[in-house]
Amino acid sequence: MKKYLFYLIAGILLGGLCACEDQLDRFPKDRLSPENFFRTEEECQLYTNDFYTMFPDGEDIYGESADIIAKKTLTSEVLGNRTVPATAGTWSWTKLRDINFFLQYSSNCTDEDIRLEYEGLARFFRAWFYFEKVKYYGDVPWVDKPIDASDPLLFEKGRDSRELVMQKVIEDLDFAIRYLPVEKSVYRVTRWTALALKSRACLFEGTFRKYHGLGNFEDILNECAAASEQFISESGYGIYTSGTTPYLDLFSSLKAIDSEIILARAYNSAIGLKHDVNGYLTSITMGRPGLLKNIANMYLMKDGTPFTSQPGWETMSFVEESLNRDGRFAQTLRTPGYRRIDETTESAPNLAATMTGYQLVKYLQSAKYDSYNASMNDLPLFRTAEVYLNYAEAKAELGTLTQNDIDLTIKPLRDRAGVANLSLDEANAHPDPYLASAETGYANVSGDNAGVILEIRRERTVELLMENLRYWDIMRWKEGKRFEKPFTGLYFPGTGSYDLNDDGVDDVCIWSGTKPETEAITVYELGKDILLTEGDHGNIIIHTTYTRTWNEERDYLYPIPTDDRVLTQGAISQNPGWNDGLNF
Repeated sequence: MKKYLFYLIAGILLGGLCACEDQLDRFPKDRLSPENFFRTEEECQLYTNDFYTMFPDGEDIYGESADIIAKKTLTSEVLGNRTVPATAGTWSWTKLRDINFFLQYSSNCTDEDIRLEYEGLARFFRAWFYFEKVKYYGDVPWVDKPIDASDPLLFEKGRDSRELVMQKVIEDLDFAIRYLPVEKSVYRVTRWTALALKSRACLFEGTFRKYHGLGNFEDILNECAAASEQFISESGYGIYTSGTTPYLDLFSSLKAIDSEIILARAYNSAIGLKHDVNGYLTSITMGRPGLLKNIANMYLMKDGTPFTSQPGWETMSFVEESLNRDGRFAQTLRTPGYRRIDETTESAPNLAATMTGYQLVKYLQSAKYDSYNASMNDLPLFRTAEVYLNYAEAKAELGTLTQNDIDLTIKPLRDRAGVANLSLDEANAHPDPYLASAETGYANVSGDNAGVILEIRRERTVELLMENLRYWDIMRWKEGKRFEKPFTGLYFPGTGSYDLNDDGVDDVCIWSGTKPETEAITVYELGKDILLTEGDHGNIIIHTTYTRTWNEERDYLYPIPTDDRVLTQGAISQNPGWNDGLNF
């Protein structure tokens, strides 16, 4: 039986048994029952291994879009055309039952140290589970025991307040922090993973409450700051700085760099675990993702001044705007001088593979992994830089941030990127107009610390791009209206041929009237294949054939599926603004 369970769980972790989500609580009555299982560390580990499948996978990690990256197809959230579904994967409760089932029977393990460690692991994943539910739905039912099909609670239980649920999340994480292993492990959850999740969850909830006017945000932001500070002072993790492109190397390395990455999702072709980031970033048929101009503008100059304070920034060529920028600009995008791993020739942006002209290279590996679903570099789930930024933002929002705090958290990130340090006094005395603008930035930030909060948001945007965090940042900052803004890319002064990486070879030709003779790789007819904001010149503009809308009174939470509303006859209420046609 143990051998069967081992192969079952291994299969799940390899993605081979997608439909076996509930098999782990089905025990042959004549051979094994819950009352005599979970007695050894091996049995506890075999069962809890399945919890790791709750983490995001592949494109969920690197494929985020929101208001930073545009693809050929926009999400329903960005489009504003969501409807109330009958069912939704994000409302599934199966994994919660598995977790609570384990916690109910974990006392079978008589070795207290082992029992507490695996109870800590289960409670970490219950905290993860409920944090995800609160992000999507706000108030949700808190359940801390397995519910059988005949239990009246299944039909009578309503939604608990997000305040209660998040307090339970914190309690679970505090337990996990106390009992999970201290030893670092890039593929297993440890005390440091639990602290990182507490830092993330408390920052989200505290700022969501603040910007959505829910009140009582200070205590939970203090929890964020305390968890982050404990991680920084005790964990031994730091910011990776080796080599000439350390930021890029963090994501393109085949094996996770564990001096900064706290937890990663492992990939290995030998056991059939692969993803498709290379194809996603280089193919002309996989969405053509491109960074948006609004975000490209947020990368600072090396001296720490805003790019948008440079004379003539609006009409700079790509070669000009790439000069003297934050090092992350050239380690996130194909800029002049970029060479792919294992290649000696330069690679210019390929407009056929990116809708905006700003072609992404974060996570991109050698071209030998370009074939379909061939990438196998590990994907970070938690890393130290995020904890640093969480700490700085929480303290800035609380009004307790000091220059020493900035030197501890923001400075190491800027040092790695070759950018001058952030000055607290200067940022607050002279907030960047671009970041403070309702059109290009975040107009709802106010108060004495507005300038430094804006700078921390800038830092978070460029540091954590493509790490599955941006949409939720927009939700907690109450900035959904950003999805309605024009989606633009590179600037072109008009028709003609352009050398995008300054190597003497034309990369794109934009023409009108009579198609010219050209050796450019990409040739676009103006007004048909490519649109510019000013008609005959301007920035590339995309997704112009429909209107994107954001409902401030509705869209920060997802709708509750109707099947569950019907099942409970209204005990589960609908979120505000979502009309599901039910009369309860």
